[in-house]
Amino acid sequence: MSWKKEIKEIGIRKKASKAQGGKEAVELHHKKGRLTLRERIDIFLDKDSFEEIGELAGGVEKDEEENFKSMTPANFILGFGKINGKQIIVGGEDFTVKGGSPNSAGLRKSVYTEELAIQYKLPLVRLHEGGGGSVAGPKSGSSADPVFTRSRFKSVADSLKEVPVASAALGPVAGLPASRFVGSHFRVMTKKNSQILVAGPQVVSRAFGKEFTKDELGGSDIHKKNGVTDNIANTEEEALEQIKTFLSYFPQNVYEIPSSIESNDSPERTESALSSIIPKERNKSYEMRDILNLVFDKDSFFEMTNFYGRGIITGFARLNGFSFGVFSNDSNFYAGSMTADNAKKTSRFVKLCDTFHLPIITFVDEPGFLIGPEAEKEATILHGTEAVLAVNETSVPWATVLVRKSFGVAAAAHFGNNPYVLAWPSSESGALPLEGGVAVAFAREIANADDPDKKRKEIEEEMAKKQNPFSKAESFSVHEIIDPSETRKYLCGWIEKVQPQLKARLHIK
Repeated sequence: MSWKKEIKEIGIRKKASKAQGGKEAVELHHKKGRLTLRERIDIFLDKDSFEEIGELAGGVEKDEEENFKSMTPANFILGFGKINGKQIIVGGEDFTVKGGSPNSAGLRKSVYTEELAIQYKLPLVRLHEGGGGSVAGPKSGSSADPVFTRSRFKSVADSLKEVPVASAALGPVAGLPASRFVGSHFRVMTKKNSQILVAGPQVVSRAFGKEFTKDELGGSDIHKKNGVTDNIANTEEEALEQIKTFLSYFPQNVYEIPSSIESNDSPERTESALSSIIPKERNKSYEMRDILNLVFDKDSFFEMTNFYGRGIITGFARLNGFSFGVFSNDSNFYAGSMTADNAKKTSRFVKLCDTFHLPIITFVDEPGFLIGPEAEKEATILHGTEAVLAVNETSVPWATVLVRKSFGVAAAAHFGNNPYVLAWPSSESGALPLEGGVAVAFAREIANADDPDKKRKEIEEEMAKKQNPFSKAESFSVHEIIDPSETRKYLCGWIEKVQPQLKARLHIK
């Protein structure tokens, strides 16, 4: 007597699970311009590297003689895989089965995803397309969890402390999957076909007595501006590629440091364009991203959260093959001043870098907190101070390059503990920007002068001498004033020197 029948049934059930929601459901999904989850996983991972977990999970129908008849697979697919030879955990909702709204086996697998990533200390990637629970609940039994059940969000929170977590929204995402999407270190939506929703149009329309579309409620145009998503991708393939790029800067977990790659870009490379990139006229702008791309390893800068908090640029790059996080001011938006959104973006970013041992380099053109009625309504002082405190709580190595302005309390958000400080000749710093500061501090003296405008200019010229970088260098308030064209050389030397500091952090974890 053998187990041939049972062994054969394993193959039958595997085939059924691979069929997902069935041929018609898959075809309908393709007509909507979207790939199935299994197709996405195949595109995303190294060839033949996917090892599925719980492949036979699902609901099974049997005939009168208890023989296997049909199967509805769990509508969450989960497993191990590799990206560029490195192990990860990948999972996501299968929209071809019940529109991704979790059946009982699918829910169990989705909850297990973070547990698995934590257990094996591997980066977690979620490919989302599906809804949350149904008001109808399960077919039988109570939908309530026992009182002793641990919250399914506990592992979501714990995973963020231990492994890099990246999520893609590749279709409509609502309820629990939407919460998981935002509970990630990196979030990307496709420009078309994807939405992030607290509740779908039918629920919202019922509540408000007005018709809404999915895009009106939670399309990419909405969420790229409010910070729900970090990046937008034109296609599913591009979204998956962005996740690969994001993970390439990170260690596998908090118990490792980021690995370096071989760089063909000389650390001694100089860029003469940097010596004249900052206009002499203080009211003229320039492109900070041009500076970043000239300094960093060629084609290594990966920006995230571009459309939210636009006065701050955040992303990752490499110097001589070493990974780091970068944030800097963009003077094209409110002169780069610290808005409430800029502050929230800064806080989240520096905490992410600190968690995963990524050194931080900041290029500073900071005029201070944004002022005015709207700034006060948005609690700029609250969120700005939280950003400053978040920076001061970091322990990764910092390098600060003073490019132009560095004023007020907001400037403190650009200096971590014991930073390496370089200043360009174009930099200026102080308690307040020159023009406003002089107008306040010397108001009476200017008003009483025979020629107020002449007096104001005289005072501004005198004060400008104290705000230039040479006075900072004389008092050893910066490490060096440098020729901007040599910025790369200085930073490449610094990032190599701090690698032992990163390794030392592992003993603290």
